[in-house]
Amino acid sequence: MLTMPSLLQRTFRMYGANTAIRDSEGDLNWADYVGRIARAAGMLRSLGLRPGERYAILCRNCVRQAELIYAGYWMGAIPVPVNYRLAPAEIALVLEDAGCRHIAVEDVYARLLDQPQLEGWRSRALCVAAGRTGIALPHYDELKAAALAAEPHDPAEDDEAILLYTGGTTGRGKGVRITHRNIASNALQLARAMSVGESDLYLHVSPMFHSTDLKATALSMMGGAHAYLPEFSPANVLSAIARHRVTIASLVPAMVIRILQDPESGRYDLRSLRLISYGTSPMAAEWIRRTMDAFPGVDLHQCYGLTETSPVLAILDQADHRRALDGREDLLRAAGRALPGVDIRILDDRGRDVPPGESGEVVTRGPQIALGYHNRPSENAQVFRDGWFHTGDIGRIDDEGYLFVLDRKKDMVVTGGENVYTSEVEAAIYQHPGVHEVAVIGVPDEHYGEALFAVIVPAPGHTLSADEMITHCRARIGGFKIPRRMAFVDALPKSAMGKIMKQDLRRAYGGGAPAAENQKGADR
Repeated sequence: MLTMPSLLQRTFRMYGANTAIRDSEGDLNWADYVGRIARAAGMLRSLGLRPGERYAILCRNCVRQAELIYAGYWMGAIPVPVNYRLAPAEIALVLEDAGCRHIAVEDVYARLLDQPQLEGWRSRALCVAAGRTGIALPHYDELKAAALAAEPHDPAEDDEAILLYTGGTTGRGKGVRITHRNIASNALQLARAMSVGESDLYLHVSPMFHSTDLKATALSMMGGAHAYLPEFSPANVLSAIARHRVTIASLVPAMVIRILQDPESGRYDLRSLRLISYGTSPMAAEWIRRTMDAFPGVDLHQCYGLTETSPVLAILDQADHRRALDGREDLLRAAGRALPGVDIRILDDRGRDVPPGESGEVVTRGPQIALGYHNRPSENAQVFRDGWFHTGDIGRIDDEGYLFVLDRKKDMVVTGGENVYTSEVEAAIYQHPGVHEVAVIGVPDEHYGEALFAVIVPAPGHTLSADEMITHCRARIGGFKIPRRMAFVDALPKSAMGKIMKQDLRRAYGGGAPAAENQKGADR
């Protein structure tokens, strides 16, 4: 059965003596860990939760949050991991929209329950912490110790298993209804693609409220182990890899870049590491090259997917990265090839398939496509149509089946009647050695309708000018693709997953012209 209780029971039977958890409080094997999950499930039942009901989790990465998520799978309730970087009012909207009955709150976030928007949840909250606290809430460890282990629920494969909210840190997010089949199917696909074995150990770096964390289910399926990092820093990641003998690290590009820039990175013993799996946002080809140079004995996998695809659709694997170095440099800009069981099409605005090499919207189907959005019937009708999920991404597929994601539909800029994919412009700008980060957006223009605007973070020790960047771009892209306006800033706004928040940039720069010294013409 492609359900999470079935997966956990199989792992218990086949890999019970294997290490499941590496943690500062002590290691656990799979037999002991599944026992803790069953007891946590019994605790949820003692709170009155029943199959199909939802409960929220507001925690940084830790083994207790993992137990709580798996406990929901085990007894049929639906976990709702919440972005702890949201404002209290936004958290309240998520809890209300999901219809949560209880909330598990890490001690460092318990003060949020004193805010007016969340104070009504105090009576339905429990505290998650490693040890006693002075917080006047029921304690997770004590409730779990007093509970009886629950028998596993027997869900249908298409029953909802987890509700994950998208939408970053602004606006009202959408709850994505992910099923048992979705999670288990993608775990099977990734176990093959990543060659996962029982000796592997996965480091959870990306926040567990994000769908990226579901990738680690492949380790649970194959009897591998998990370690949890509550807060990212280059030193935290590198020391955890060395301490726990991590074999697989899942990182986002912003994390990879910070690790590459850490002058102390060379002092850690990283010989256990065999795979860096990166994704959630594009990484410029120049940074991919730097990563390959910095980790010569480590495989790289770029993963492309969305929360609605639970999460991975395609992978650019190590063989593809090697091909790129051997003459197929364009592959460094590819998202990869579809996983087994995944169909991907490229459609034009009329819903017709386009020839190989031409661009259009990426649509897909497969066993990992979510049920849809919670309480969003009109949006479901728009993007989940006739068995296909319409991603909103613009892409193309070449003759060998490589998918190239060019942009989000909303990020494509139409300037002077020409379609410009901002990712292509960003790729050209990133080739300048003085550029640390860049985001290109469209802003209103009285002559061309829209104009390209580049927001650039210079690399340490570099001072850049608009003239210099325009000259750099002229050798790489057509004149109509070169930004005519630029801003040089210290940092770009980012979400909890390190994605650049282009909507914030549009608000900041879309209403008026920048400083005069940054307005330079470009050949069109």
